[in-house]
Amino acid sequence: MAGVSAPSPSPSPMDEKAKRTRDLLASFYTNNSNTGSGAPSSPAAASNLTPRTASSLDSINSSSFDPSSYMSLLVHKSSLENLLQKHVQMAAEIKNLDTDLQMLVYENYNKFISATDTIKRMKSNILGMETNMEQLLAKITSVQSKSDSVNTSLFEKREHIEKLHRSRNLLRKVQFIYDLPSRLNKCIKAEAYADAVRFFTGAKPIFEAYGDSSFQECKRASEEAINTLIQNLQGKLYSDSEPIEARAEAVVLLKQLNFPVDNLKTSLLEKLEDCLLKLEDESKDVSVGEISKTFRAYLIIFPDSEQRLIELAQGLFSRRYDAARDQLKKRMPSVDLLELLRTIWEDVTAIDQVLPEAALPAFSLESMCSIIKQHISIAFSHLQREISDAVAGSQSKSNEGKEELDLQIVLENGKKAVMQGSLDLLVELRQFFDEKLELLPKLKELITDWVQEGFQEFFQNLEKHFLILSGSSTNNGPLGESSASDHLTQSPDKLPTGLVLVLSQLAVFIEQSVIPKITEEIAASFSGGGVRAYEYGPAFIPGEICRLFRSAGEKLLHLYINMKTRKISVLLKKRFTTPNWIKHKEPREVHMFVDLLLQELEGVGIEVKQILPCGVVKRHRHSDSAGTASTNSSRSHPNATREDRLASSNTQRARSQFLESHLAKLFEQKMEIFTKVEYTQESVISMVIKLCLKSLQEFVRLQTLNRSGYQQIQLDMEFLKAPLKQLVDDDDAAIDFLLKEVNNAAHERCLDPIPLEAPILDKLISAKMAKNRDHSAIPL
Repeated sequence: MAGVSAPSPSPSPMDEKAKRTRDLLASFYTNNSNTGSGAPSSPAAASNLTPRTASSLDSINSSSFDPSSYMSLLVHKSSLENLLQKHVQMAAEIKNLDTDLQMLVYENYNKFISATDTIKRMKSNILGMETNMEQLLAKITSVQSKSDSVNTSLFEKREHIEKLHRSRNLLRKVQFIYDLPSRLNKCIKAEAYADAVRFFTGAKPIFEAYGDSSFQECKRASEEAINTLIQNLQGKLYSDSEPIEARAEAVVLLKQLNFPVDNLKTSLLEKLEDCLLKLEDESKDVSVGEISKTFRAYLIIFPDSEQRLIELAQGLFSRRYDAARDQLKKRMPSVDLLELLRTIWEDVTAIDQVLPEAALPAFSLESMCSIIKQHISIAFSHLQREISDAVAGSQSKSNEGKEELDLQIVLENGKKAVMQGSLDLLVELRQFFDEKLELLPKLKELITDWVQEGFQEFFQNLEKHFLILSGSSTNNGPLGESSASDHLTQSPDKLPTGLVLVLSQLAVFIEQSVIPKITEEIAASFSGGGVRAYEYGPAFIPGEICRLFRSAGEKLLHLYINMKTRKISVLLKKRFTTPNWIKHKEPREVHMFVDLLLQELEGVGIEVKQILPCGVVKRHRHSDSAGTASTNSSRSHPNATREDRLASSNTQRARSQFLESHLAKLFEQKMEIFTKVEYTQESVISMVIKLCLKSLQEFVRLQTLNRSGYQQIQLDMEFLKAPLKQLVDDDDAAIDFLLKEVNNAAHERCLDPIPLEAPILDKLISAKMAKNRDHSAIPL
């Protein structure tokens, strides 16, 4: 069936309609005139189709669609069921196309009807237009003829009127010339000098033409009035009470009268300079309007005086910037400086509009740079003085009032001055970035560098100043002015030791709290910087500042310990150099120097407890030496028997014991006495006591003692053991060791080293303790 072509039945009317519809659609959607003709109608012909035509059944919508080939291909490739489905599908599509075509015909029919109606209306409207146009042309022709007749009848009268008008104008001019002298005198009397000059210059051509004949008297009277006017203008020009605008107007009027004014330039420019100086002296703030009007007027008066005006403008603002620098010496707040700079910049902008050749913006940029940099430097110097006064000023007031100094209050004042003062300064300097001044954005990177450099230099100078206050350095800081602390740098021996301890703790506070906070604030508000940040690295280096204050804190803490030790050493030296130890009497009680020593150490404790925190209790480490620890004691040998003590009366026996004690020391436990000082109460007090006992040992080594002297030292050292251990409860072993060393030194330097018997020793110590209790019980 697929290969045999069935005979074509006769076409029905329905097929005729479908074919016609298809042809119409084909002619509507394509321009190909050959579409639907010349196609093969048999399967044999279908087999001869080109691959492009017979390649697909979907080519029905293409421009080269061939119905006969399509049908042959469809019958050849499709089954009967598929052909029936295709027939139903195409019948539906044909019906839809018929409907669409019908709608298209209806729409076009409506448009044709509308166009026909429009054409009819246009035809009816045009029919009456020709008549109206003919009527309009007739009326225009009538108007033109009447206008020509009117012009012809009025021609002679118009000529006469024009002659009369010219005569009237001439009479007015003649009358103006005759009235000119009186008119000029009235203007001069009313000081309407500009009107007088305008009237005279208007009549001048007439005077030049007819002044020697018809208007001779008028010319003479007018020239006399003009001479009076010139004298008045000269007087106004040289009058200091006249405003600059009036004087400029006088010069312009004199120029219009051909009066020579070039010889007045030098004197008038001198008057301008005097006027500017007077304005500065009287108001301290030159008005921008006055300046701009003055320079504008002088440029009008003397156009060739530009160079001199440039010099005057630059000199004016140089003096104003110098005045601003003088005000900075009084620590001007940033907001006031910004207000001053804003005023000056407004004046600069106004003058620059009048005299751009002066290059005032560039000149002002350089001056404002130096002023802002000086302001920042002075602000840091002032902050350093505030910190110095907060710390040293309290000491000065205490010395004047003879009151005891509260070190804790001084320390808190110092901390507040450093921390809050630095933060307040940052907030103040941040106003340079918030200010809406045209010039400041150009200086932002420079201001950032100056602030960072200022903090770097400020903390470096502050560290040096701490050392100056403590007497550790000479006064070469940047303050340059006297302050409440200057008297503290004169003599280290007269320095208040409590102030040194305060400075030490303040240095620790700056390292641990202030520098991190300032670093954070700088990163938030003053990050970046100018060219310097790339060439030399960051302007503010927190690590370097922290190292400085860490070192300064340790140095000041050691200085405090040394000062206290030195003061106590003076007492100890006086105690051991005054008596004759060879002739020392038998000890009756604990020596009074012990009370003085304990009193000084208690003073150390009072100062330290106000400033330093309590620390963790740490015991001294012992390192075992070879052998076991010796049980021999070089102090008083309390466990020795009575026979041993009596036997020691022999000098040779004493020497033997001396050698034995030295041998025993070689095998004793080695003790770490002088450990690193920490910022705690126990560490500082312990170090002071250790150094004092070490000094005491050295003073004993310089003396030669008899038995009584040795016993006196033994008694004093035994009494000191308990109170010293109360002051330093974490260094019992170290205190015992150092006290024993003092006894050893006394034993070495004694000619007859026989110690006190234990009962006598205990009795004397008990008596001293009871005496101290009675003394403390007495109300003050």
